[in-house]
Amino acid sequence: MNPVRIVIATHRSLPFALLFAALLALAAGCVYRPNIQQGNLLKLEDVDQVTVGMTRSQVRYLLGTPMISDPFQPDRWDYIYTLQRGHERKVDRAYFVVRFDGDKVREVDKVDAPDLSDIQKMRARQAEKKKAAGLDPAASPPLPQPQPDAPNPGGA
Repeated sequence: MNPVRIVIATHRSLPFALLFAALLALAAGCVYRPNIQQGNLLKLEDVDQVTVGMTRSQVRYLLGTPMISDPFQPDRWDYIYTLQRGHERKVDRAYFVVRFDGDKVREVDKVDAPDLSDIQKMRARQAEKKKAAGLDPAASPPLPQPQPDAPNPGGA
């Protein structure tokens, strides 16, 4: 084969090769990554209910079985929760430690309390949008009021 023909053939196929490479690069970014949850999903209200003097069984009833129950520190229960959403790098974490003195709670330590829940964040954003639009965020649409009994023109 003539070297000139090889060069011409390569120049003709180069745009198609570049287009194919670009499509492959775009398709690589479309990979599905599921949300990954690990640990004990706890509500702050439940953690706030744990008070000094409660028994281990009462704490287990409120918060569930701890994620970590260290055999070397039997008087410490660790409740850990992590959530990584798809492609996001930020990991939501919650970390609570319950310390016992015998069978009774001695201390509850909120090492890493979670941020606002997604629902609270969504409601805050909606309130900000209403406030920016000049609407009262606390006001809800008025409920329909019952009408006084009026004579029925149909005569029933």
